[in-house]
Amino acid sequence: MNRIFAWIALIFGCLYFLLPLIGMTEFSLKMRRGVYSLDAYRRVFEDPAFWATFGYSLTLAAATIVVGVVLVVPTAYWVRLKLPQARPIVEFITLLPLVIPAIVVVFGYIRLYNTSSFLPMTGSALGTDILLTMGYTTLALPYMYRSVDTGLRTIDVATLTEAAQSLGAGWITILAKIILPNVMVAVLSGAFLTLAIVMGEFTMAALLNRPAFGPYMQLLGANRAYEPPALAVIAFAITWGCMGLMQLVTRFAKHERAKA
Repeated sequence: MNRIFAWIALIFGCLYFLLPLIGMTEFSLKMRRGVYSLDAYRRVFEDPAFWATFGYSLTLAAATIVVGVVLVVPTAYWVRLKLPQARPIVEFITLLPLVIPAIVVVFGYIRLYNTSSFLPMTGSALGTDILLTMGYTTLALPYMYRSVDTGLRTIDVATLTEAAQSLGAGWITILAKIILPNVMVAVLSGAFLTLAIVMGEFTMAALLNRPAFGPYMQLLGANRAYEPPALAVIAFAITWGCMGLMQLVTRFAKHERAKA
């Protein structure tokens, strides 16, 4: 009986998630009356704004990943090695972006860094891009920190550190050549999640008036009929592609450890 209920719940869950996606995909193929076609997808890919906004968000995602790794890996490593009593505080801080809405964060940025402030970062495109990268790093912080912290739990941090120090390695060498390679799978997991967050984020990019992929999707959805579902399918494929890469990297790492 329990197996029957489990199968019913599984089938219901699959239908709940798949039916809207199937309906949206079918609608995106009906741009040409009477037949299915990829005209909506062709128009999306032919739009210069699509490639401009996609490339912009992809660049900011790469910058966000770099900043997140530089910030999170040393912090999580130091907390695990030297400050285990501070772990609840650090975990609470990293969870704050899940509690504080992005609109509150971006309004705080605008208030602090507008053109009349002591640090007018919104007065230039580069300054605004840096500000947006910091905002994206904040949004991705819970996922990046959890991934890295989970990776650090799988290795003996204290023993590796002591062995490296006994051979004369400094802290930067330990982090770059010993700790980071051992938690690379966890870092990549956090990186793929960060990429998915940045590519779909709307609030910060729109309020900071930057040409990101999220505002482009919203603008297209307000002015077109068939292209928005096609763009939603593309964005969905990007997200699931990131998840698939994350699973692939994890399985490859497990296979390599099993061989070793």
